[in-house]
Amino acid sequence: MINRQLPRANLEFLEGQFQIFKQNPDSIEPSLRLFFEGVEFAQNLSRSADPSASTKELEVYRLITTYRQYGHLLADLDPLKLQATDDSLFDLKKFNLTQSDLENSFQAGEVIGLGIRPLIDIITQLKKIYSGTLTCDVAGCEPKVQNWFQSEFESGRARVQFSPDEKKIILDSLIRTESLEKFIHTRFVGTKRFSIEGCDALMPMLESLVIRGTELGIEEITIGMAHRGRVNVLANFMGKAHELIFADFDGKVIDNSGYLGDVKYHLGYACDKKTAKGDCHISLAFNPSHLEFVDPVVSGIARAKQRYRKDMVNRSKVIPLLIHGDAAFAGQGVVSETLQLSQLDGYKVGGTLHIITNNQVGFTTFPRDSRSTRYSSDAAKSIKAPVILVNADDVEASVSALDLALRFRQTFKQDVVIDLIGYRRFGHNEGDEPAFTQPVMYNVIKNHPTLKHIYTEKLAKENVQTIEVSENIFQEAIDNLQKILEETRKNPPEFYPMAFEGLWKGLRRGKLADFDQPVNTAFDKNKLLQVGEILTSLPKDFNLHPKIKKLLESRRQMISDNAIDWGLAELLCYGSLNSDGVSVRLSGQDAKRGTFTHRHAVYFDIDNNNEYCALTKVNPEAEFCVYNSPLSEMAVLGFEYGNAIADPTFLTIWEAQFGDFANGAQVIIDQFLSSGEEKWARMTGLTLFLPHGYEGQGPEHSSARLERFLQLSAHDSMQVCNLTTPANLFHVLRRQMKRDFRKPLIIMTPKSLLRHPQVISTVDDLANGSFQEVLHDAKIRDMKNVENLLICSGKIYYDLVKSFADKSADKAIILRMEQICPFPRVQLTPYISGLPKLKRVAWVQEEPQNMGAYAWVLPRLQKLLNDLGLKKIDIEYIGRSERSSPAVGSARVHMKELNDILQKSLTLL
Repeated sequence: MINRQLPRANLEFLEGQFQIFKQNPDSIEPSLRLFFEGVEFAQNLSRSADPSASTKELEVYRLITTYRQYGHLLADLDPLKLQATDDSLFDLKKFNLTQSDLENSFQAGEVIGLGIRPLIDIITQLKKIYSGTLTCDVAGCEPKVQNWFQSEFESGRARVQFSPDEKKIILDSLIRTESLEKFIHTRFVGTKRFSIEGCDALMPMLESLVIRGTELGIEEITIGMAHRGRVNVLANFMGKAHELIFADFDGKVIDNSGYLGDVKYHLGYACDKKTAKGDCHISLAFNPSHLEFVDPVVSGIARAKQRYRKDMVNRSKVIPLLIHGDAAFAGQGVVSETLQLSQLDGYKVGGTLHIITNNQVGFTTFPRDSRSTRYSSDAAKSIKAPVILVNADDVEASVSALDLALRFRQTFKQDVVIDLIGYRRFGHNEGDEPAFTQPVMYNVIKNHPTLKHIYTEKLAKENVQTIEVSENIFQEAIDNLQKILEETRKNPPEFYPMAFEGLWKGLRRGKLADFDQPVNTAFDKNKLLQVGEILTSLPKDFNLHPKIKKLLESRRQMISDNAIDWGLAELLCYGSLNSDGVSVRLSGQDAKRGTFTHRHAVYFDIDNNNEYCALTKVNPEAEFCVYNSPLSEMAVLGFEYGNAIADPTFLTIWEAQFGDFANGAQVIIDQFLSSGEEKWARMTGLTLFLPHGYEGQGPEHSSARLERFLQLSAHDSMQVCNLTTPANLFHVLRRQMKRDFRKPLIIMTPKSLLRHPQVISTVDDLANGSFQEVLHDAKIRDMKNVENLLICSGKIYYDLVKSFADKSADKAIILRMEQICPFPRVQLTPYISGLPKLKRVAWVQEEPQNMGAYAWVLPRLQKLLNDLGLKKIDIEYIGRSERSSPAVGSARVHMKELNDILQKSLTLL
């Protein structure tokens, strides 16, 4: 049946592929597989039927294939019936069939389990399977995935057959959902709650996820969602007390927690739900208004939970669920970034369940103005994820969709999307008037029955439960909510934050005074040397690149010469933490090698590309994980944030390729990292490595935007450091894990200093030292004659030292602020108070005046001087003038500006 007139090369290729297809159909590219299925069908047909009928049989088979791939285009998916369907793809003429063929019987009916049947019956069955209220879009998926869905739909397994009791449970969920929405709508008129109404089916879907999930071995579900429906999810699924929710609406919650808090529809929660197959822990992540940015955070949380439950191989016990809006799923790039993490070794979680609560409108924007694709779920096609499409007004189909998606995820360990196509009963919020912009749609919605009403009538017709019984249950729910509200107003409840549970037990919230307390970060010298031996050794028959061989030899020599550089100190720190039983996770673009080829935490065999990571040999009881990330900042940093908030036992580090690339993840930094503790009582010890330093590389490779992190550091929410010695890097990272609290740590890491001859530390500095918030110029011994003080931070210190090298500087001293925030007032005080002849104080920086640390340090440093009785001294500024761009593009101009800074600094000698 393969055309013998084809060119020989094409013919040989097709015949070879056909033989492979006969052995393993799933191994063939989808379009070829469909072609070969037709060939095989025709071969079978020619042996068992009239050959003259073969052509039309093949056309019927082609029609079946078209329904399998595109039957969703005819599906009944819109509850409002506003979207027209186009059936031109299924026109019989396109298949060389006519109306008269409808009554003819075809053997092709056997393909879908009908047997030899008239074409009209075959088409009716195909529409029932693929064009009802539940269908799928899997044409772009791998063959094995297409086959699985084809089997599920054509066998009837895609639709769950619910018992009367199960139907009553579904209705009960809908009653609780609608009663809460109606109650809040009438008791708190015009107050924002972002109602779930129009996609109410989500609630019984979630209940089914827990029941069905535990049957399939799931022990924990991590959920991320935006504000639409969150209040109902918190109350009716998560079990958050109605008293707290109503008191939130009234603004009468008693809150003595000390946190600033957040609005009710951003809050998270955690609970344990009991099922016949065991308990299931559910956690709903906190989320700001930035809709989809919680997606990678939840993925990171799930990864940490899988690690905790020893589920890193099968990934079947912990499952992430992301609930999206239709406009946001299509419109926000972080969705695509997160999808691309799904099968990467450093970030995979065994597949995420996605549910799009599809309102068919985004705020006031129609789909035609918010996406360039047919479905909001089409973004998932980038990773060949299957999409299940379902009409949200068919609750049984919706719950069936969840069951189908869950079984797929547990089988294939891949992402799967449910597009729950419904509507939004009110405006974007309950104070908005949607008829201004969607008058036709909202005229239909105004007269459209609720899902509770639809399903109540359905069960009455099926004699499962009468309308009267259902309405009585609904009224009882309303009456109960009224009692709770009245009691809440009499006795407002007290809010207690859900913090320091699980892996966080034994930790606490850090306070400002804690930063002034010394932390023992020393590490036994003999053990440190043992770690050094492991780091500089290789397995037999491992063939290194010649330059890496020299690096390894130089690192051995560093240890021998007692002169440790930045890269080696960093690796020794990780090894010391591993030796202490502390695990480390480091990720970022080029993290294994390091952007500036300084780290080389992983070696590559030049003959076979095998990898070797010496740090994994330090302590089998602790992990060292380093991952090269995809070219993404937003999703990767969000993932690491989720990982870190879920598991404080790991030192979790994200490294930017260049510091200013962090602005590609600004939402994570602003909305989660810097403010999550104050808003949500979510602590984290996540550490950021941001290469920073002015070296003539232009506006985009000079500044890590130090000033932005300082501006975000109110209430000492973060630690911001600009380090200049390997020892301080060693100790600040150890300090991060040795305290009994966690705060984000932002480190401006060096570039040229990685190989600067003066940027070295001794083995004793590492083994016996501690973190030094402030470093002084050790050359000056007699502080009593010092009149001028220069304070700086970062690389500029070494520029100053070089500039001062041939000058007499007995009357001036340089202090380095290694930790900028929290402001090291206690550590600066003895230096400044020890200068009795002090006359001038200057802050020196390489950044423009409106950038860097100057604006943040100035009032704090001036206050310190005033408190020390030095009110007459005004802090001078030495640095670049204010700019809108961080740095110049010309290396020559850069050097001129640097020389100007150094010349001004020399005036203080």
